[in-house]
Amino acid sequence: MKKNKKRTYNKEDSSNSPFENKKKFCPFSQKNSPSIDYKDLKLLSRYISEKGKIVPSRITGVSKKKQKELAKAIKRARFLSLMSYTSKFYT
Repeated sequence: MKKNKKRTYNKEDSSNSPFENKKKFCPFSQKNSPSIDYKDLKLLSRYISEKGKIVPSRITGVSKKKQKELAKAIKRARFLSLMSYTSKFYT
C-alpha cells in the first residue's frame, strides 16, 4: 500500500502563479493624492478602457467608496459632453 504524504505548501512554491496575492492600495486614499473631479479629464481618462468602458476596481486597485465616486464623475463628465461615451478612434 502507498503511504499518504501530506504536502505542505510554502509561499515560495506559488511564486510563479499569475494570481499572486499582492497588496493593493487605493491611489485616492493616500496622502497628497488627487481628488476625484469630473472636470479633471486627464485623471478620469486613466480609468477608462480603449472602448470607453469604466475599468473595474479589481484591476485598478481603487477602493469601493472611491470607485463609486470615480464612476459618478466619469458619468457626469460624459453627460456634460466633456468626455466621449465611446472611443474617439474608429479604425
